[in-house]
Amino acid sequence: MNLAERTQATFKLEQRRAISNGILETAGTTFLLLTVVKGFGETGLVGKALVATAASVGLLLTPVVVTVVQSRGLPAATAAARMALLGAALFFLMAAVPWLPLFAVGSIVAMSCSTGAIPLLTQVFRDNYPDARRGHYFARAVSFRVLAAGVFSFLAGWVLTQTGADGQASLGSYRWLLVIFGLAFLGSWHCLRQLPSRPLEGDAGGHPFRALRFARSDRLFRHALICWMMMGFGNLMMIPIRVDYLANPVYGLEKSEFVIAALTLVIPNVFRLLLNPFWGWMFDRINIFLLRAVLNLFFAAGILIFFNSDTMAGMVAGQICFGIAHAGGDIAWGLWVTKLAPPNRVADYMSVHTFFTGVRGVLAPVIGFSVLASGLAVSSLSQISGGLILLSALLLIPTIKQTRENHPTQAVTEEISE
Repeated sequence: MNLAERTQATFKLEQRRAISNGILETAGTTFLLLTVVKGFGETGLVGKALVATAASVGLLLTPVVVTVVQSRGLPAATAAARMALLGAALFFLMAAVPWLPLFAVGSIVAMSCSTGAIPLLTQVFRDNYPDARRGHYFARAVSFRVLAAGVFSFLAGWVLTQTGADGQASLGSYRWLLVIFGLAFLGSWHCLRQLPSRPLEGDAGGHPFRALRFARSDRLFRHALICWMMMGFGNLMMIPIRVDYLANPVYGLEKSEFVIAALTLVIPNVFRLLLNPFWGWMFDRINIFLLRAVLNLFFAAGILIFFNSDTMAGMVAGQICFGIAHAGGDIAWGLWVTKLAPPNRVADYMSVHTFFTGVRGVLAPVIGFSVLASGLAVSSLSQISGGLILLSALLLIPTIKQTRENHPTQAVTEEISE
């Protein structure tokens, strides 16, 4: 296939796969944690924290995934398809055997099958989408994912609200969700096995985390990772707390499943859907670090407004800001390394980025829940979180000045020591 044929085939399959991705996204962001809080009844800090970090464990393992795929000479999409099959099997097993330890471990491994494949697919997008239109094609596919996530979360939240006495859903109701998540993985597998891709280029031998050397040898990449770490840590501390904040009687809100799904999924996803094309257009045209700084301001505003308001209007406004930021964050997070990495090193660079995302994704929810358990008010924690995100935006200012041109790839490539 030539580039035009690969582009059209990839775009067509990614639009279809986005529906499965949208459904699986709701698992990692809301419904798995909601199952622990309400489906299994009283659950301790450890259970909630483990499920909250499920997707992040897969990110931690991405350098290993890339290394294994490189060593076996597998096409990137083929490897991702096999991981999707494993995720489907685990969700079906979790639905059949409603045991909390199995649910916690199964959630971690299943969601890791989704997030662990991200660097493989980033390399596919780098190979199959043209530079000048990569953000456009990626954003269009993300729009389908957002729409699927919004519709599914709305329907699932409504069904859960209608199930059981006094509108309280039973564990059996949540088990049906697990079956749907397994079917979504099968849909993803069906698309991935048809995706045009090639084996990853890589080094022979070496340890499985050898890609981390690029964080040491590439100054610009390292500075960006530090800023991403601060921003992501502040954001990921608060994302799982949104669900607990709305559902847990400790905070006095005790919102229904429908309201929780509407606030945490439907409202943000509406604005993600509306603004994804805009941010994709911006990604193709402006400095990536300027784009990231602007998005960080919206993330900080969303957290501060949501957790420091005692009205539904305030919480809605906070989630709107979060949705605006998330719309651009989808694209900036998923594609930014394609503007920095050499063409044959995109999967390696992305695996480093996703590894550090996994580090903060595992630590941030645990620290967030632990700090709240120690007695700190949720509004105070949100102010700490917002401050970290604002600081990360300020630290990007020198980098914006340094990389005024849209594609600083040449400068970065020269700094890489093989």
